[in-house]
Amino acid sequence: MSSNGQRAKKCDLVCEGGGVKGIGLAGAYSVLEEQGYVAQNVAGTSAGAITAALIAAGYTAAELREIVFGMDFAAFRDRGWEDRIPFVRRSVSILKDLGIYEGTFFEEWIGKLLADKGIRTFADLTTDEFGDDPRYSSKLQVIASDVTTHRLLVLPRDAAQLGVDPGELSVARAVRMSMSIPIFFEPVCHRNEQTNRTHLIVDGGMLSNFPVWLFDCKGDQVPDWPTFGLLLVEPNPKTQIGERLPEPEKVPRGIGGLLKYMRAMASTMMEAHDRMYVETAEFARTIPVPTLGIGTTEFEITEARKEALYQSGRESAADFLESWDFDAYIAEFRKGGEKRRRDTVTEQMQGAVAP
Repeated sequence: MSSNGQRAKKCDLVCEGGGVKGIGLAGAYSVLEEQGYVAQNVAGTSAGAITAALIAAGYTAAELREIVFGMDFAAFRDRGWEDRIPFVRRSVSILKDLGIYEGTFFEEWIGKLLADKGIRTFADLTTDEFGDDPRYSSKLQVIASDVTTHRLLVLPRDAAQLGVDPGELSVARAVRMSMSIPIFFEPVCHRNEQTNRTHLIVDGGMLSNFPVWLFDCKGDQVPDWPTFGLLLVEPNPKTQIGERLPEPEKVPRGIGGLLKYMRAMASTMMEAHDRMYVETAEFARTIPVPTLGIGTTEFEITEARKEALYQSGRESAADFLESWDFDAYIAEFRKGGEKRRRDTVTEQMQGAVAP
């Protein structure tokens, strides 16, 4: 094990998903960087996968801020040619493509940012520092949900399940898979050439929106450095998650109201996953970033609200690090057996569809 002085400047990062609310993640990361922490391994779901991918690619906190504040979120709402035909409504797009927006603009956008740092496939992010341990073979891990096989995917380590060599998987494509918010974005349809099976892949938050367990050591092993989770929390986190759904009788009638309600349900499901797990075991290593009531798909967010959310992340990280004690965390939480959150959520998903 490294000495405390050496390990204190290293960390693994796990970023929660949350759409536009991910701005707060960039703010939290800026404080970690300022205080000398260097991310060794990074993981994320949905918007968290975007932040994680950019950090893994080598973007600094200052560059992340520039990207966030220069981003036109509304441009992500791209539509196919058929959606531009007069009298063709969003309902047709959902029936045909299972989502309102294409997601093509986003994939091209994140792909260019990664390419600017020389990152195209996961082969560009491989490391041999930890041998052949799949948890660390790639500096980046991205969470997605395979609706076809009812499985949680951790990419690139699970790329073989899609018939793809892990090193050949496009990083931009993996992030696009992870951020496919149901109803809002079209899912990624991936054809496995080995099995001739088409996999329907959606937002990783449907199964694990906050995979803080991802880099945990096995058994009674003690990590050489901490894993920090960056968690997006509501203004009043004690409010029951189910209460945040709009009341059915208050939802407008027609396809517009139905879509609003379905999007709300999808967002609620993603937020609900992992919450009890965090409350009972992992909050000690979690930086909770208040999201100030900003919505997951609030793509018209103003510059002022962006700034407020970014500063919320900074303030939360500063407060957390002021009292952080890695040795105390190890003594209290890392003396037990291996946690298997991934197995739990996969079994739950498979059990839900069992005959």
